[in-house]
Amino acid sequence: MQKLIGVLLVTLVCTFEVAAEGLSKADVAKVSNDLRIEHSKRVLVERKAEMESKVVTLGDLKMPFWYKTFGQSPAGGRSLYISLHGGGGAPAAVNDQQWENQKRLYTPKEGVYLVPRAPTNTWNLWHQAHIDRFLIRLIENLIVFEKVNPNRVYVLGYSAGGDGVYQIGPRMADTWAAASMMAGHPNDAKPDSLLNTPFSIQVGALDSAYNRNGVAVQWGKLLDQLQTGSPKGYQHFTKLRAGMGHWMNREDAMAIPWMAKYTRDPFPRRIVWLQDAETHHRFYWLSVRGESVKGRSRIAANVEGQTVTIESSTVPEVVILLNDKMLNLDQSVSVLYRGKILYQGLVARQQTVVERTLRERGDPTSLFCAEIAVKIPQ
Repeated sequence: MQKLIGVLLVTLVCTFEVAAEGLSKADVAKVSNDLRIEHSKRVLVERKAEMESKVVTLGDLKMPFWYKTFGQSPAGGRSLYISLHGGGGAPAAVNDQQWENQKRLYTPKEGVYLVPRAPTNTWNLWHQAHIDRFLIRLIENLIVFEKVNPNRVYVLGYSAGGDGVYQIGPRMADTWAAASMMAGHPNDAKPDSLLNTPFSIQVGALDSAYNRNGVAVQWGKLLDQLQTGSPKGYQHFTKLRAGMGHWMNREDAMAIPWMAKYTRDPFPRRIVWLQDAETHHRFYWLSVRGESVKGRSRIAANVEGQTVTIESSTVPEVVILLNDKMLNLDQSVSVLYRGKILYQGLVARQQTVVERTLRERGDPTSLFCAEIAVKIPQ
């Protein structure tokens, strides 16, 4: 019996050691750099035509875009401002004119000012599911072709474009360094995911159509409440411009320098992920798959030292993405949920995780090399 127990113990230890084997920290640095170079070369070749034509095509939809570059490029790369035009629910000619207007609305001191033309002419121009995919591709292109800093990407929009910012601001919050909404309506959007993404709201005080002025106040109060619970997060301001209706005489342009103060942290210590009806598989260092990809689901988590704590989750399984900027992968990692240990041990660095996370976003500053999948106790 003692021999049998000894054999079992050796087997368990060996299994653990094999599972923990993987790349070293230095290996990951080299692999990541090689993959970045390879990725950039591929994008330069494969997407040259769409950058020259200034039209991105995904399936049956097309997104024309225009951009202009301002100022000198900082050492870390250019800023990128994605500016969403108004219109919606109107003939193409009307939305085309709104696109042209948006090109002239704002002028950053530094950065790439990019104005996409919505792929459709529907009322919900900027918050259909395809918008996220188009914008992620555009950002990926600009990182390579214009040397954009992925941690200084901003989104703003006016009227129907503001509707879009209310929606994609939170649901793509891990993409933006900051977001600014002008003269729009949130519809069913919620601000919970904006913990690490500064958000501004500007509406004319007399802009009562669709209750834009009223819901701006409501959203401002929601952000106030969220910030009370997380004082270091939910940076925001709400401004109702006195005496103004839907047009704010360009006073809203102050959003550009306001956003420019902020740089994204791709690996924040705490995150809140409230899924929209249009779902994503990844948010910062959390990921979901299978039945855990659910609209309106919510996960809150934090990392401190070598411990990841899942504070709450409405989905049955959570995948935690890790790298050596977040914690030390040469040491044991713990995952806790309501006082229970869901995982404790070493986590192997894997090239496949680096490859996948680069492929998902084309963001060389937001790569991971290890992951832990945990079941959430019911």
